[in-house]
Amino acid sequence: MPPLTKGTLLLMEDQPSLEKAAQIINKGGLVAFPTETVYGLGAAATDEDAVAGIYKAKGRPADNPLIVHLSGPGQLENVARDITKKVYKLTDRFWPGPLSLVLPRSEKIPDLVSAGLPSVAVRMPDHRTALDFIRLSGVPIAAPSANRSGRPSPTTYRHVLEDLTGRIDAVIKSSPCKVGLESTVLDMTGEVPVILRPGGVSREELEEVMGCTVDVAGARGQFVRPLSPGMKYRHYSPRAKLFLITGPSASRFPVIKALTKHYRNLGFTVGYLNTSLKGSLNQGTDPACFAAALYKSLRRMDRQGVDIILAEEIDAAGIGLAVMNRLKKAAARTLRVQPGKPKA
Repeated sequence: MPPLTKGTLLLMEDQPSLEKAAQIINKGGLVAFPTETVYGLGAAATDEDAVAGIYKAKGRPADNPLIVHLSGPGQLENVARDITKKVYKLTDRFWPGPLSLVLPRSEKIPDLVSAGLPSVAVRMPDHRTALDFIRLSGVPIAAPSANRSGRPSPTTYRHVLEDLTGRIDAVIKSSPCKVGLESTVLDMTGEVPVILRPGGVSREELEEVMGCTVDVAGARGQFVRPLSPGMKYRHYSPRAKLFLITGPSASRFPVIKALTKHYRNLGFTVGYLNTSLKGSLNQGTDPACFAAALYKSLRRMDRQGVDIILAEEIDAAGIGLAVMNRLKKAAARTLRVQPGKPKA
């Protein structure tokens, strides 16, 4: 019998364990599973009651749509319709991988999966355990990140247990997720492809493959309803108050030192992201490495009881666009620094 953690089974990646996970799915249960991006919280995408359990376990707003995960491109026609040659060009290049495509929704997918929208976001994860789990389940799996709504996304099974122990049926134990940020969500329902959420596939890569301009959705609040996860609500937030410092790099460091002194004088513990100060995730780190370590770092500082996190912006090219998207969503406040003068 797999170990039970306060009502949640901890399953391994062997065949019998994955068959057990599939059985849970087919009985309407919830299973957290690893992908290359972050851990997902899965339910059968065709079972509306099971999907409702995802929203309840996470405390997720009902107007925040989910992403449907497939074990192969052959399942695409079961969950979406009006699939174009451009879509197949993208799946040929980026699947399996961190790209979710928003397409017209099939009638087989309940309204609740897409929060009542006529579209559905679909992807094929680049993770052998995830693909085997979905295949054994025999159904597409609806899955947002396996965390309490608003918290930093989980990149290890321990992160899942921190948030959801006793609230879900099982979690599959695996190594840490290699990408560390959620998938890119690309809306393919209009004339021009639009990135609704930046992620593991960059705008530059998409434009190179498609041979056309790819737009990026605007600021939070642009849409009446969110068309993708991560668009409307504050997300990825640590318990600490995170300040994002932007502006000329030469001007940011003195501001960070001044803020550090101010908050320490008030008795607060200060942590850092992307600065050269001791204990930070260093600015010189490759953007992909920064992305992979971001959520882990936020959760580590929560466990350490950090009160204030000071984070610097990074170059928004490539996956840096996704990193900046997550930092802006997580930030309690963004400070735009001018030479010698901080400005809120």
